[in-house]
Amino acid sequence: KIMKLSCAVSLLLFSGASSFAPSPTFQTHANSNTNLFAESGVKRNPNFAKLAGGYLFPEIGRRRTAYLAENPEMADKIISLGIGDTTQPIPEHILSGLVNGASKLGTKDGYTGYGAEQGMGDLRSKIASELYNGLIDADEVFVSDGAKCDIMRVQQMFGSEVVSAVQDPSYPVYVDTSVMMGQTGQINEETSQYENIVYMPCNAENDFFPDYASLPRADVVYFCSPNNPTGAAATKEQLESLVKTCKERGSILVFDAAYAPFIRSEGVPKSIFEIEGAKEVAIECNSFSKYAGFTGVRLGWTVVPSDLKFSDGTLVKNDFNRVMSTAFNGASNIVQAGGMACLDPEGLAEIQTLIDYYLENASILRETMESIGYDVYGGTDAPYVFVKLPEGKSSWDTFSEILEKAQVVTIPGAGFGPGGEGYLRLSAFAPRDSVIEACERLKVTMKQ
Repeated sequence: KIMKLSCAVSLLLFSGASSFAPSPTFQTHANSNTNLFAESGVKRNPNFAKLAGGYLFPEIGRRRTAYLAENPEMADKIISLGIGDTTQPIPEHILSGLVNGASKLGTKDGYTGYGAEQGMGDLRSKIASELYNGLIDADEVFVSDGAKCDIMRVQQMFGSEVVSAVQDPSYPVYVDTSVMMGQTGQINEETSQYENIVYMPCNAENDFFPDYASLPRADVVYFCSPNNPTGAAATKEQLESLVKTCKERGSILVFDAAYAPFIRSEGVPKSIFEIEGAKEVAIECNSFSKYAGFTGVRLGWTVVPSDLKFSDGTLVKNDFNRVMSTAFNGASNIVQAGGMACLDPEGLAEIQTLIDYYLENASILRETMESIGYDVYGGTDAPYVFVKLPEGKSSWDTFSEILEKAQVVTIPGAGFGPGGEGYLRLSAFAPRDSVIEACERLKVTMKQ
């Protein structure tokens, strides 16, 4: 097979009959034995070499695949409480928006090509009015293909010279993009922390809310509420203190509100802009992924207030607009039509029904783990249940044990940073019958 491949490659490269063939004067390296597939002369970006292992969720998938390769008879038994991927169908009214958006492209009057990189004006206005009750202006909304993508765009805007602070544990994207951008030094093998990142401990002892004021100053502070992975939702008083500290220190707060619709507790803010003064210090990233089952459809937005400025007085919004205009052609017009339907009264009602479904799953998971003796966090204003493991128990070992004995996929807390070691994250996004079955298996496998 290798010889056949070599012959085929040779024919492609040297055949005079091919319009793609190089001229007869084509030269390889002086050494005639040089492999045509040798390395390029391009030096690898050293920042990527700093990254520790693979990204968390593909690694979970790799381990699941490896388990099934060794145990193919278990394929039908696997239940995933791992990655936060929605499983319920897109509701009827929201789906009609997507269908109508696609159908219009087949008509002369309805066809549209490139749109504004910042998003459809009507959708930006609707987000500002329906989700923020007028706390922000439509021109401060940048529609995108998701919050995760926008985190990287925010990082591109800030560049390599800033110092970032992250919750520990936290969504891995904040740390990994900081490393990719060249903001960090090497990882400390003893602490599993990167140099030049401020890690803000979040644990049961501090109600999973960091004391940023007691830690070194950072230029950019990443904060997620309701939190992934801990499920903690910050109170108004907590967010007021965070905004106050950021303002005093001249830090910019990047507030990840992707799980905002899961908040049910009275007085818990769904947006950082509910906090007085936040428009002078904060950016907010959000997404329709968990609102409406758009994890595969891809639609999100970022709010950059006009009051937010860099130290030289220039508007942050202008630079973010430049990133969007240069590196993005705008979210799909079909998907944006679906976003418009999400924010109709019928769509908002459908979103509430979806969120209620997943919150009931979270309640089942939480009650199950409590019933077998575990300390459990989250699962009330968030779709994630954060389970405290017995002292000294490795989260990766627990992940493997549950997969092998119960055929249930979970997420080890250590995958979210060193502060997550000793915890296990369970996702409520599985179908109800799968959640119930997984709970029955966990009662056996994890009973203390």
